[in-house]
Amino acid sequence: MKLTVRKDDDALYLRLDDTAIVESEEVSDGIILDYNAEGKVVGIEVLYVSQRSPDSLQQILVETTT
Repeated sequence: MKLTVRKDDDALYLRLDDTAIVESEEVSDGIILDYNAEGKVVGIEVLYVSQRSPDSLQQILVETTT
């Protein structure tokens, strides 16, 4: 899993695995899902991150729970 923040693009991308992306779909305004050949979600892109939360690109908290 890989999280990429692109401040210049005002975007955040979460890649869930390395399988090839064969299709992408904007499921909501600025929310794009990437699918592999099996139809599973392998990537999630969030656009306009700064508009969703003013401090969202300044600090990212990662929390792992059990």
